Amino acid sequence: MDIKQKIWLEKDGHVVFGKGREELLRAIDECKSLSAAVKKVDMSYRGAWGRLKASEERLNIKLVEPYGKGMCLTAKGKVLLEEYDQMVKDMDSVLNKSIARFKQIVES
Repeated sequence: MDIKQKIWLEKDGHVVFGKGREELLRAIDECKSLSAAVKKVDMSYRGAWGRLKASEERLNIKLVEPYGKGMCLTAKGKVLLEEYDQMVKDMDSVLNKSIARFKQIVES
């Protein structure tokens, strides 16, 4: 038995961060290019650019910046990515404890 969850953050009913944006930012950080990153995560360039700009506007911070002919994460973009990772780990820990208690009841 497994428990599944999805975490995303919204502001005024609009997504500002979630798994898709996390994957995109991670790919940008690795590839140093939006074009290469969208290929890696199988997303359209236009869709990726729109999500980045929407998140930046809703959060009022820059997530990416020019890097040579490409793109890289800003310091705040990196921190946001790290905090999202920690949030997911924290939630996984809580959920794993809950499912263990559930299993114990079912199996006893």
